[in-house]
Amino acid sequence: MFQKRWVKFDGLSISYYNNEREMYSKGIIPLSAISTVRVQGDNKFEVVTTQRTFVFRVEKEEERNDWISILLNALKSQSFTSQSQAVGAPEKCGYLELRGYKAKIFTVLRGNSVWLCKNEQDFKSGLGITIIPMNVANVKQVDRTVKQSFEIITPYRSFSFTAESEKEKQDWIEAVQQSIAETLSDYEVAEKIWFNESNRSCADCKAPDPDWASINLCVVICKKCAGQHRSLGPKDSKVRSLKMDASIWSNELIELFIVIGNKRANDFWAGNLQKDEELHMDSPVEKRKSFITQKYKEGKFRKTLLASLTKEELNKALCAAVVKPDVLETMTLLFSGADVMCATGDPVHSTPYLLAKKAGQSLQMEFLYHNKFSDFPQHDIHSEGGSSQEAAQSAFLCDFLYQASAAASKISSEKKLLEETSKKWCVLEGGFLSYYENDKSTTPNGTINISEVICLAIHKEDFYLNTGPVFIFEIYLPSERVFLFGAETSEAQRKWTETIAKHFVPFVAENLTEADYDLIGQLFYKDCHTLDQWRKGWFAMDKSSLRFCLQMQEAQEDRMHLRRLQELTISTVVQNGEKLDVLLLVEKGRTLYIHGHTKLDFTVWHTAIEKAAGTDGNALQDQQLSKNDVPIIVNSCIAFVTQYGLGCKYIYQKNGDPLHISELLESFKKDARSFKLRAGKHQLEDVTGVLKRFLCDIDDALLTKELYPYWISALDTQEDKERTKKYGAFIRTLPGVNRATLAAIIEHLYRVQKCSEINHMNAHNLALVFSSCLFQTKGQTSEEVNVIEDLINNYVEIFEVKEDQVKQMDIENSFITKWKDTQVSQAGDLLIEVYVERKEPDCSIIIRISPVMEAEELTNDILAIKNIIPTKGDIWATFEVIENEELERPLHYTENVLEQVLQWSSLAEPGSAYLVVKRFLTTDTIKHCRDKCIKEGVLKIKEEPAKILSGNKFQDRYFVLRDGHLFLYKDPKSSKHDKMFSLNSMKFYLGVKKKMKPPTSWGLTAYSEKHHWHLCCDSSQSQMEWMASIFTAQHENDICPPAGKERKRSITKNPKIGGLPLIPIQPVRNATEARRNIESARAELERLQLSEKRDREPMDPSLKDRASIVAHCLEHKDDKIRNRARKHRSFNCLEDTEAELPQGQQKGYRGMKTLRKTEDRSAKAPLEPDHKLPSKVIEELSVVLQRSRTLPKGLQGEQILQKEIK
Repeated sequence: MFQKRWVKFDGLSISYYNNEREMYSKGIIPLSAISTVRVQGDNKFEVVTTQRTFVFRVEKEEERNDWISILLNALKSQSFTSQSQAVGAPEKCGYLELRGYKAKIFTVLRGNSVWLCKNEQDFKSGLGITIIPMNVANVKQVDRTVKQSFEIITPYRSFSFTAESEKEKQDWIEAVQQSIAETLSDYEVAEKIWFNESNRSCADCKAPDPDWASINLCVVICKKCAGQHRSLGPKDSKVRSLKMDASIWSNELIELFIVIGNKRANDFWAGNLQKDEELHMDSPVEKRKSFITQKYKEGKFRKTLLASLTKEELNKALCAAVVKPDVLETMTLLFSGADVMCATGDPVHSTPYLLAKKAGQSLQMEFLYHNKFSDFPQHDIHSEGGSSQEAAQSAFLCDFLYQASAAASKISSEKKLLEETSKKWCVLEGGFLSYYENDKSTTPNGTINISEVICLAIHKEDFYLNTGPVFIFEIYLPSERVFLFGAETSEAQRKWTETIAKHFVPFVAENLTEADYDLIGQLFYKDCHTLDQWRKGWFAMDKSSLRFCLQMQEAQEDRMHLRRLQELTISTVVQNGEKLDVLLLVEKGRTLYIHGHTKLDFTVWHTAIEKAAGTDGNALQDQQLSKNDVPIIVNSCIAFVTQYGLGCKYIYQKNGDPLHISELLESFKKDARSFKLRAGKHQLEDVTGVLKRFLCDIDDALLTKELYPYWISALDTQEDKERTKKYGAFIRTLPGVNRATLAAIIEHLYRVQKCSEINHMNAHNLALVFSSCLFQTKGQTSEEVNVIEDLINNYVEIFEVKEDQVKQMDIENSFITKWKDTQVSQAGDLLIEVYVERKEPDCSIIIRISPVMEAEELTNDILAIKNIIPTKGDIWATFEVIENEELERPLHYTENVLEQVLQWSSLAEPGSAYLVVKRFLTTDTIKHCRDKCIKEGVLKIKEEPAKILSGNKFQDRYFVLRDGHLFLYKDPKSSKHDKMFSLNSMKFYLGVKKKMKPPTSWGLTAYSEKHHWHLCCDSSQSQMEWMASIFTAQHENDICPPAGKERKRSITKNPKIGGLPLIPIQPVRNATEARRNIESARAELERLQLSEKRDREPMDPSLKDRASIVAHCLEHKDDKIRNRARKHRSFNCLEDTEAELPQGQQKGYRGMKTLRKTEDRSAKAPLEPDHKLPSKVIEELSVVLQRSRTLPKGLQGEQILQKEIK
């Protein structure tokens, strides 16, 4: 199809336009690319190139013949004329998006023009779309949602481009600006400065005709060296072009360059430069950068004639030199370390610049003006006396920094703020930090009084913006204002923060400023000495220590080791009618309360302290520690095994589930102080596995690899006492945390082996297990085993344990192993109402959910109770239904049901949630999902909170499901995804909440830790296809039990625990049924008590006292359960009921639980008592349980057991 175009041939190329008024063509065909021109019928002719053939049609045959004749003559002339002119390489090229074009355009900057081509091959062949001349162009950034956009503007048209990244955009802008400037450049300044012959070669690499200069260093340099001078920063080298920056080149500045010249400048800067250290014009970039840094920033090659002068003497000499014509002397003094802003002693002309102005020395004034922010090191820095406060008051700093400020309520993230701002010229002088738009501005955008600072935060981790790394520090003021600054290097960050801190931290607390702090500032505090009123103190965060100077201590510094905190809690108190957040820290008996000046600075301190108090690293000393310097993870595992495992056979020789062990380790690593091991929820073998793996994985062995040969060599000593002494000596050389941890572990192993008649873990068996853990060796040798066995057997002598402590251990062991049933009887089973296919009264079943029940077991139980035989090919599953039946999710057959049910307590309306068993998928659907590795399509999406999408409406996006991730694209043509979701970190529900106002009735809801995504499909079939594909991908095609495996079912269908009915977890709708349950419970318990009276026996009074203590603990525990039940009315659970049952029934029930899990949990150690619990203990515990049970609402006045047990 032909389109009408205005075509023009200028003798060099054919170009065609929309119309004759257009200035920029739609296409260009250079004559050099044309191979021939051919005639076609219907007034058409062809222009043939190596890449493609262009067909043109005109209205008349004569006109066609004219075109062909002209083009053929031009081609013939071209063959006789040498046109092989050298074409320069492009300064910049690449693919960019151009508004108005669907595909990316290959864009080339060459010389003084920008070429637009369809692709790179077209450019190489000479074919193009249009050419933009730079002599009429300008370039600018564009403030749009797409930050990588920029425009090239001409009088006739604007071209809007979008780059791939912010860095690429900046590179294009700089390259185009450079081209525009060179197109318009003026050689007049260069010719004047080149009048001094030494300025005709680069001051650094000797390259000819340098057209750049450092106006403060007074050296003329080439383009390559200019780039490295820029990296020094403007206070060290201010780079300007001789050809483009015409406005800055005053007559005085030009004269200054002619007077000094590169030769005289190098007599100073390169006075000690050796021949082999010189820079050459072909030197690589790294060599050039290193040389220029050493030459100017470090002054490595400077003359050292003034090295003996002090700072004061240099300043005095400078003041004398500026009133004379010799600028070279002034340059030598200033670049040797004299202060350009030093005090002159003249109250009117207080700076060297004003002295030069008074003396009428215009060249001196010009030189001092361009060096007003320069700061060059002395040859030999002499320390001067004076306080840090005086130094801080006179401190002067200036540099470009990223800067942003915001009210407390508006701060979202440091990175976001920095991305939205630009560099500012910042000056710290006289105790005030001012920031300017640029280094030429005279009026600051804002000023901060450093003496008002209450907190200074330093981010040791650097942020990576598109322009490179940025090192952040934050300044907090009492006015709820925070200022964020970002330096380009960590050294610059440290220099700024040290100077600021020394200014606002008082002299009495100056020791704090010498620490490697992340946070420093003032807080209000109370401690054990001053609980009557709040006082002000100075605090600094130094790694895992909180250092502080309190008022009452008269500047004596103290510290808290945050990893050893016994308590770290936040509370709210009311003071003067206002709520105040207070942080409580307790360490080894010392208590400290702190709060901030504002909510903002308190949040910063709280976050930093909480982070420092947590685990940070894999070394032993980096763990959260108890008050005895033992890692909390070690103490927790030892306590759990002591309480529940002393009587279990081969306890440390059994292996736990690797996945469970990893999860427990991760929980401890996250926050060992708040994580608790619980019987019933956590398996004994998993806990022992955690202890063993922790000891194996720490950075160095507990016994240290350095001491390994000494431990082994001790075995050569035959005398037990002498060998024991050697062990003791080695232990005393261990680091403190290692020593305390070893003592705790050996004590625990000693305790375990004292119960070896029950658990079969004697010292030798324990040493076989722990030798490789404590030495961190692969496998074990007999020597390692013998050392550990020695440590266990000689624990009392090596660690100097007193006799009464050993006796106490024996008593505790006897009590734990004989009467442990009082502590392990947490049945944990719940009764819950489960529906079949739909939520209707006749479709519900009350069933017991045990702590280990999986979804497969529950599904099979329900189907068996209802006598439902699934049709061949159908897969049934248990669904959880939440959000008033708007969302439902199929549980994987291995998913723990009780864990999911307990998570309902976090819902807004937990009582509306329920479980339902129904059909889910078919085998055909599964096969389809497995065969189709990738699922893709358009869905409507809405995010909460909105981040990736603008507005608050559903928007069309293209989704691709592959490799365990869900990718979101703007449209099917997009090559780069906007968002990527990991399926393993999300839960997907069928349905979308109505309050989201979904555009369709079918969709999915995805929950992650912080976000919710609502996806809408166009049909029910599409909804199920997406759900099936996601469910299959989440579980790696393992979505139903393997074929041939026996169906997993629980043994009993009767919802009872050991014969004692429980109140089911469901809304209390039928009071009669609830009363019937209570009466049944009463009758059952009375029957149990009568049967126990027949075999009562005398009981040791001390044992009875201990049992009473245990009963009291259970009562306190049940109080907690009752309080928890009040919060979540839909959950009512009677725990610890096994303690109320006869011993035989307990064994029978436990036997059923063990049988049910025999196949897949054969390695687990059963927590079975070997002795009967005395009847008196049962009676005492029954009384406690009777008093502490919570009744359903409406029945709280009725007692479960009216008869008192005597």
